[in-house]
Amino acid sequence: MIRVISVKLIVTIFIIFFSTIIKFSVLASENKILLKINNELITTIDILNEINYLKTINEDINSLGNEKIIEIARNSLIKDKIKKIALIPIVKKFEINDDDFKRILISTYANRGFTKIEEITLHLQEYNVKPELIRDKMTVNAIWSQFIYDKYSKNVKIDTDKLKQDIQKNDSQTEYLLSEIVFDLKERQTINEKFNIIKNAILKNGFENTALIYSISETSTSGGNIGWVSENSINKKILKEITEININTFTKPLVIPGGYLILKVREKRVTEKDIKLEDELKKIIQIKTNEQLNQFSNIFLNKIKKDIIINEP
Repeated sequence: MIRVISVKLIVTIFIIFFSTIIKFSVLASENKILLKINNELITTIDILNEINYLKTINEDINSLGNEKIIEIARNSLIKDKIKKIALIPIVKKFEINDDDFKRILISTYANRGFTKIEEITLHLQEYNVKPELIRDKMTVNAIWSQFIYDKYSKNVKIDTDKLKQDIQKNDSQTEYLLSEIVFDLKERQTINEKFNIIKNAILKNGFENTALIYSISETSTSGGNIGWVSENSINKKILKEITEININTFTKPLVIPGGYLILKVREKRVTEKDIKLEDELKKIIQIKTNEQLNQFSNIFLNKIKKDIIINEP
């Protein structure tokens, strides 16, 4: 049976379709100042470039509405600008060498299946992402990561003896493919209020897109993807929570330094231990170190945000 589509419905679809085109066309054709963060500017062209960059990392962003995509790009740029403002007094020159840039580039796009610079370059060209833009972004974030390491590495706490015991305990180990949403609370907002907002967003947009919208973690641009993590590298309280949920479900908010954590278990596997103790220990120490440094990064970023002035001309 053929259904007759009403004229009203056709007009509605027409309006939605062309409003989408117009919105991004305006961004592309006009370079207006949208925000001033202290002395750093964000323009419409910056927003469009950021949207293109985010799409190279996580194409799921396309399933979100235009307003939400623009908001995600805006928040991503604000975070980068705040980092740069904090670094300007202590960094003489914003640059990284070619080897470091290539290493970071491959690491960033590994989740998309790219292992060669040539493949990544072609991928970026498809989305009209300019080489200088991607290099500037990764330079700021690399310098920020080094700054956080220098500032907080002495505060990282890892019990290596306990880790060795855990590694040697069994002949096999369980690994989890995890995604995360890290969030904080607005003034006078309760944890239940924020969690309900995030839960509703997950039901509507999926976990990965919700990470793009709400997560303050560096993993947000990749939909919160953490990757495969062995049980030995997971905090015991957090491990207990993820062992009690099913595949493709997520935990309740877990308290961590600088905010709250929601974890989704995407897959689970048991692997035989055919590893050298020192190699595995080094790997887990690196994971735990990065985890704690990311938490310190979020805490410090939230602290300096309070002194940043954001104006809309």
